[in-house]
Amino acid sequence: MSKLRPIKPGPLSAKPLSLLLNDVFAEAYAKQGFAARELVTRWAQIAGPEIAAHAEPLKMQWPRTVEGQPQEPATLVLRVEGPMALEIQHSADVILQRVNRFFGWSAVGKLAFRQAPLSRARRPTRPGPPDAKSVAEVAERLGDIEDEQLKSALARLGAAIKRN
Repeated sequence: MSKLRPIKPGPLSAKPLSLLLNDVFAEAYAKQGFAARELVTRWAQIAGPEIAAHAEPLKMQWPRTVEGQPQEPATLVLRVEGPMALEIQHSADVILQRVNRFFGWSAVGKLAFRQAPLSRARRPTRPGPPDAKSVAEVAERLGDIEDEQLKSALARLGAAIKRN
């Protein structure tokens, strides 16, 4: 009588998507002057949630290098929502410190601001529960439902659907 041995799977040949797209993204970020894409992908951690909610890095502008001279720091161009531009401008020193601390050297010397809507999609705000009057109106039309919890839940659902 022969014993059946379980078949062990071989090594996986699939590569993570991040590795496959690494060159594609690196080229796109390099065109915008970003030496490291982490400045864009980790912007909320670098700048802080208060700043990242209203500003995002657009590109880095590096000055031309002069032979025999040290590399001058870059200008980080930030896209800023219109109403918050002045507030973000007042936080420029904090942003510069945080970005340079992330890089580990004084890579950015100045900030420039472009007022425009941010490119990220905002999460839609959830509407609150329907008002009691509309829930009562829907509950009247439900008819005879013995289970009060079920009737209440259906009335709230109906009022929310009617509202939206």
